[in-house]
Amino acid sequence: MACPYFLPTEKFVDGTWPHPARLPLGGGWRDMCTAPGQQNVIPCDQELTDFCNLGYSRRCPRFPADRVADAVRFCVMRDRGDAIELCYVFERDHLPGLFGTLQYDPVARTWPVPHPDHRVHRMAECYLDSYLARRAAASAS
Repeated sequence: MACPYFLPTEKFVDGTWPHPARLPLGGGWRDMCTAPGQQNVIPCDQELTDFCNLGYSRRCPRFPADRVADAVRFCVMRDRGDAIELCYVFERDHLPGLFGTLQYDPVARTWPVPHPDHRVHRMAECYLDSYLARRAAASAS
């Protein structure tokens, strides 16, 4: 579950996570904070490791007290080869809240209907990127 104010910008391969593939977006990412009043702040490596990539960042000095969610979780619901369906869930206090699905067309490499929140859409792209890399590695072995 990534922080809901997380806007991933590039892979963060030098993080200190013991199992980066188990991170909410399938790997570590560098980001820009989009919390209210904190837009475009670039978190330091420690903040990326402890807060941004993991969600539930109440110790983060930029995490707002008034928020809809503590974290966003993604999973692949269905992969038919010609269409991939992702599910996203916003969590607050470890309980599910707002949720929905996103479709990806791997043939055309497009999202027929992108998520209206650019942060969530970008997180979905990152999650899908990690998923497709794992899928390709599994089919190659």
